[in-house]
Amino acid sequence: MLIAALIEKGDEILIPGPAYSPYISYAKAYNGTPITYETVEEENWQPNIDDLRSKISEKTRAIVIINPNNPSGALYGRKMVKQMLDLAGEYNLLVLSDEIYDQIRYVEDYVSTAHLAKDLPVVGLNGFSKVYLMTGWRLGYIYFHAPNGELQELQETVEKEQRIRICASTPVQMAGIAALKGPQDHVKDMVEKLRIRRDYVWKRLNEIEGISCAKPEGAFYVFPKIHSVGSKWKTDMKFVMELLKETGVLLVHGSGFDPIYGAGHVRAVFLPPVETLEQAFDEVERFMK
Repeated sequence: MLIAALIEKGDEILIPGPAYSPYISYAKAYNGTPITYETVEEENWQPNIDDLRSKISEKTRAIVIINPNNPSGALYGRKMVKQMLDLAGEYNLLVLSDEIYDQIRYVEDYVSTAHLAKDLPVVGLNGFSKVYLMTGWRLGYIYFHAPNGELQELQETVEKEQRIRICASTPVQMAGIAALKGPQDHVKDMVEKLRIRRDYVWKRLNEIEGISCAKPEGAFYVFPKIHSVGSKWKTDMKFVMELLKETGVLLVHGSGFDPIYGAGHVRAVFLPPVETLEQAFDEVERFMK
């Protein structure tokens, strides 16, 4: 809805590569042009600020920040977010900040984008499905940070779209209030469980010949590189399908998150218990051998 309200034909939106794929597909759906900016795998998928700057044009409407990132699990610290905000301010661009994994992080250097933005306009996107385990309840929210009122028209347009197209049920909205106001200890417990699973999967992947993996600092994904894509397997999709058919292990092809910066990679989740993950990666290792 935000992209529908924001983009006219030919407008460009800057999206991290790789990124949660609907940012790319919805930009195209509304006749816009998604432009992915580089995130550097060797630097734990941190944005390349010089590349981001080079891709700003007269047609650019917004910069998307996904922090922590899906699919890479990258977390952008205060310094990085501030650099991106400074760039947006320099070119008078709106920042769209996807923060749905905000509390699922394994390092402390995190702050909400709007907290650093001061008077720069930011639209934040969040929800309850990840941190509060309310998957399937379909409850989320948008915040409009605009101290000078410059987002009023955009906010009103999005609200009109929402009134036509969605209706979050009243019991689920009450559950969302209870989640925010209730005890938060369970979040810390969940993150500690996920940290153990993250450490296991990251170590295990880097022990498998032909695979390398940066260490995720947020969310619950790993985004390893499959080095034989392009030789043994023509594409990452071919790899994923062959692995699935032979082992029953389901990964997601990286080029689906960006055909440039996601290619040659796969995304895996580390939500299951270590025992289940061990079975899965035993199969992956056997397949690679």
